[in-house]
Amino acid sequence: MSEGVNIINDADFDKEVLQAEKPVLVYFWATWCGPCKLMSPAISAAAEKYSDKLKVVKMEVDPNPVSVKQYQVEGVPALRLMQGDKVLASSEGVVNKDKLMNLLDTHLSI
Repeated sequence: MSEGVNIINDADFDKEVLQAEKPVLVYFWATWCGPCKLMSPAISAAAEKYSDKLKVVKMEVDPNPVSVKQYQVEGVPALRLMQGDKVLASSEGVVNKDKLMNLLDTHLSI
């Protein structure tokens, strides 16, 4: 586990994401997903850079079907930027570090 990124599961989702005081970036991934490995450094960088205004969590898709279905994760890697129960932004597939930072800057500059 990298610095600043919490690993969560379906049982934690409500407390860790929906009730969080800050926006939460939920990173859906899978152990068998090659592109997910490419995204991990960008996710860690985001957790570090935005630690004061963003919480970053990662959730493995296979053991957590409830959240995957609820947030319509169709492929991995997938991102959901959430504030309470609202999805502010979502993305499927690999996003490079610059794109991820732009996405976060857009939504966190409030």
